[in-house]
Order: sequence, then structure tokens, then C-alpha cells
Amino acid sequence: MDIELSIVIPCLNEAETLETCITKANYFLKQNNVSGEIIIADNGSTDGSQQIAKKLNTKVIHVTNKGYGNALKSGIEAATGTYIIMADADDSYDFKSLMPFLEKLREGNDLVMGNRFKGEIKKGAMPFLHKYLGNPVLSFIGKLFFKINIGDFHCGLRGFSKEAYYKMDLKTTGMEFASEMIVKSKLNNLSIVEVSTILYPDGRTRKPHLNTWRDGWRHLRFLTLYSPKWLFLFPGIIFMFIGFVSSLVLIINPIIVKQIMFDIHTLLFTSSLTLIGFQFFIFYALTKVFAVENGLLPKSNRYNKLFKFLNLEIGLIIGFILLVIGITLSFKGLSVWKELNFGSLNPSNTFRIIIPAVFTILLGIQIILFSLFFSILGLKNKN
Repeated sequence: MDIELSIVIPCLNEAETLETCITKANYFLKQNNVSGEIIIADNGSTDGSQQIAKKLNTKVIHVTNKGYGNALKSGIEAATGTYIIMADADDSYDFKSLMPFLEKLREGNDLVMGNRFKGEIKKGAMPFLHKYLGNPVLSFIGKLFFKINIGDFHCGLRGFSKEAYYKMDLKTTGMEFASEMIVKSKLNNLSIVEVSTILYPDGRTRKPHLNTWRDGWRHLRFLTLYSPKWLFLFPGIIFMFIGFVSSLVLIINPIIVKQIMFDIHTLLFTSSLTLIGFQFFIFYALTKVFAVENGLLPKSNRYNKLFKFLNLEIGLIIGFILLVIGITLSFKGLSVWKELNFGSLNPSNTFRIIIPAVFTILLGIQIILFSLFFSILGLKNKN
């Protein structure tokens, strides 16, 4: 018979609970008359987990490369089922209750996520920090950055079709694999639904493999790097806007607020803030190109249009115009100094010319260099 469902379980020293998970999964397949298989993706267990799986006539995949993502990818790629459901081997999820996931997959959904917050989290099943800080914050960031209506980004129980898995083109090897699956599904316009799920206390006596701060940071790092507009573009726009507007006002006249005078010293900081904002924008563009060209993000029409507007010719023109303005202002400052026979100057007046001169020269050179580098990246895009 053709295999409809593959149940993939990553495993690393789970001898205490693995047999229970396999037994429950087999019960589910037989009870619901589902043609399926159980795959144990073993990541180098030394406690007899592999022998337990083989004793129960379960397919064991030996994964030499360490990491949660590596184990799952090897297990998924070895699966022969049309649909795949993955879950941890610590008995925190009930393998006898997989029917809601399979039904959603049969309806044509690409990714079916479990949601422990819509279901139930049994007492002692989730640490306090994970329940009230880690999961809610990271899930909120994921929804905000990628506009995904998912309430539990890190539920370990989820199902997807084998076809959808290959469309995701997952790259990460660690715990952030869970976040990448959701993000890549959204970026590739795959359908995502949620199923209420119950989380039980795991049956292990040892500490879990999950490290709260290290793996939490890896998830956060992944989410920010996969959404460079939140990490670089939006902060850059804010910095450039505040810096540029403030600089224009200070160039005209000092600002006095409640007997506090903001003068040329403030102008130096506001112009620097504008340059910092532009650096953020440059990093946004470069990160976007790197991610797309290396398969981390899918190409889009917006990405292709990027090279039409950000090209070498436009960058060189804008950069040289700014250079000319900066050099002109520099000569104007020099003429003011010459009129005073190169003697002492009034800093408040002179620096309103010199600071914009230096700013436009620096910005012009940055734009020219950025345009040259960006055009090199654009060659690959055109090919």
C-alpha cells in the first residue's frame, strides 16, 4: 500500500520515553486505519534508543550531523509518506491524538501547526519563562515581522505535506529550524492552519536538550535576519528622517528649548545620525541580496525591481552631485576664512557651512562606493 502518513520523531538519548511514543503512534495508525510509517531520526544516541526503535520494527535513520534541524531534515527526506507529522520523543505530545492534523492535511493545507496556548498546557509541562516570556514574545515578533497569524511559533507538534517541505527549502540545522519552517511557508505562500494541542509534562528524568537563553537567542536572531527591513530598513529610515530634519533646522538657526540652546554641537550629532541611518539602509540592501542569492529568501517581483532603481548609473549621479555640493560648501567656508585673513572664526557661523560640507562629501562617497558594489551583485541577478 502507498504510505499516506510518515510520523518523524527526532531522537537523542530518549530511551526513557521513546517506546511509549512509538507505541502510541502505532496505536493511532491502527485505530484510524491510516497507512503509515514511523521514522526515528537518531542523532547519535548512546543510551540504547536505537535498539528500542529497532525492537519495535521502526525505521531508524542515523544522522551524524548534530542538531535538531539536521535530525528532522534527514528523517523527513527518508520518509515516503504523502504527509508528515513531526513531534518530540519526550512524550510531551500525545501521538494517539494526531487525527486533527491529518484531517487538516487531507483538506489541502500545506502546514498544520499545533497551538498549545489554544489547547492546554498541563501543570509543569512548560517552564515559567517559556510560557510567559519566551514563546509569547517570539511568537509576537514572528507575527509582526512576517504577518503570520500563528499563536505558537515553537510547538514541536506539526504536520505538512512532503511537497510543501521541498518548497520550504529549509537551511537551518538547530532549534531555529522550527521558526524557519513557518517563515518559509509564509514567504512561499503556503497555506498554514492551527490545531489546538495539549502539552503534557515530559517523561524524562534528565534535563531537556533545549537551552532557554541560547536557543531563544537563535530563534530571535533568525527572525530578525530573515526580516532585514525590521532590523535595518525601518531603523535606518527613522534615523535618517530625524537626523536630516533636525540638521536642516539647526543649519538655519540655533534652537532654544527652555533655556537650553541646541547649536552646532548638536548639528554635528544630527548629521552623524543621518549617516548612521544611511548605513542601516546599505546593510538592509546587502542583507536582502545575500539572503536571496543564497536561497535563504525567495525571489520576488519587488526584489527584481530593486536592481532597476538601485543601479550604478543612478548611484554615481547622486553621489557626484553630493560631492559637488560638499566641495562647493567647502570653498565657501574657505572664502569666509579668507575674508578674515585666515584669522580666528566665529564657530557658530562657520560650522553651519563646514558640517554640511563634510556631511555631503561623506554621503556622496558612500553612495558611489555602495553603487559600485551593488552593481557587482546585480550582475549575478541579471545572469
